[in-house]
Amino acid sequence: MTTVADSGTDTDTDTDTGPEAAGAWCADPYADALRTGRGPLFLRRTDGWLLPLEVERWCAGADAADLDLLRRCEGAVLDVGCGPGRLVAALAGQGRRALGIDVSEAAVEHTVRVGGQALRRSVFETVPGEGRWGTALLVDGNVGIGGDPRALLRRMSELLAPGGLLIAETVPVDDVDERVRVRVADGRGATGAPFLWARLGTPALLRHALRTGWHPADQWTTGGRSFAALRNRSDRRERSERNARSAAEPPNSTAVISSQRAMKPSPDRPVLDA
Repeated sequence: MTTVADSGTDTDTDTDTGPEAAGAWCADPYADALRTGRGPLFLRRTDGWLLPLEVERWCAGADAADLDLLRRCEGAVLDVGCGPGRLVAALAGQGRRALGIDVSEAAVEHTVRVGGQALRRSVFETVPGEGRWGTALLVDGNVGIGGDPRALLRRMSELLAPGGLLIAETVPVDDVDERVRVRVADGRGATGAPFLWARLGTPALLRHALRTGWHPADQWTTGGRSFAALRNRSDRRERSERNARSAAEPPNSTAVISSQRAMKPSPDRPVLDA
């Protein structure tokens, strides 16, 4: 099922990455749900269809499916759209290097509170350690960020080291390939601003991945959840040049709650080796 809301066409350029998209996840329904640790919370499509969001699971500790995913991670891990931070906190508890980024201040605060390290940052802004992360995560539906899978996959390629690993959670229904305009809603009348979102089954993710320079590495289902691992195939010379340009901004291991604009982290305790 392929649906592109408001346009009727599948495009790589209609990506919602600006203040409206970030602000939607900072709206009261989402922030309130994270602060209380419970829903109900939904993504509401323009036609009224509701996608339940699993706030209670996100705010709990890492479960068996999460731990299986984390065992597959390589090197330092960047969790994109980390939410309340259960994966970052679990990695920290294992003594592994990890950073979460999220546009929601409430999410970053929760991540720090449970022992993870996080920055308030959009994935489309400057991220510490660009081109040097060993693994990046797009879980809990975050493969939908921006509503343009190919643009997001290209951005993830920029963040990872050559040969780096991307682990993405997909919709456990193979034929889903959907781009829609949604709002965060609590089911009681409160809603956030509209923004573009995507939902992909594993076959759709693999199709987009092959067209953006990724090599499928693995796929699996556990606990009723579906995942795919992709290997970065970007040119090493291009990566070396980009890494040299970003060398002045090492990743940060000290938890920071930043402004929504990109800003340099403190360099005193790097997450990655420079």
